[in-house]
Amino acid sequence: MAGPDNRPSGQQPSGHRVLFEFTQLGQQMRIAAIDEATGTEVVVITPLTASRFQMQSLALGKLRRRLGIEEPPPPPGPKPAKYA
Repeated sequence: MAGPDNRPSGQQPSGHRVLFEFTQLGQQMRIAAIDEATGTEVVVITPLTASRFQMQSLALGKLRRRLGIEEPPPPPGPKPAKYA
């Protein structure tokens, strides 16, 4: 489980705390994300090559969709360059 200083775990903008459970299954990782307030749990399977942050982000995104919590918008990308 990740601590409150490891995003995306800890206190979320919705006010819910999320707990993560990691279980290695062969060459894959099973990540369970549990909303502490509601007890809602989702599970995702990722390759071991994914970073811990990527694994948590995927699980958190699935949990937010399950709870109906709106995702924060992605950061704006660079503006396309104009060529003469």
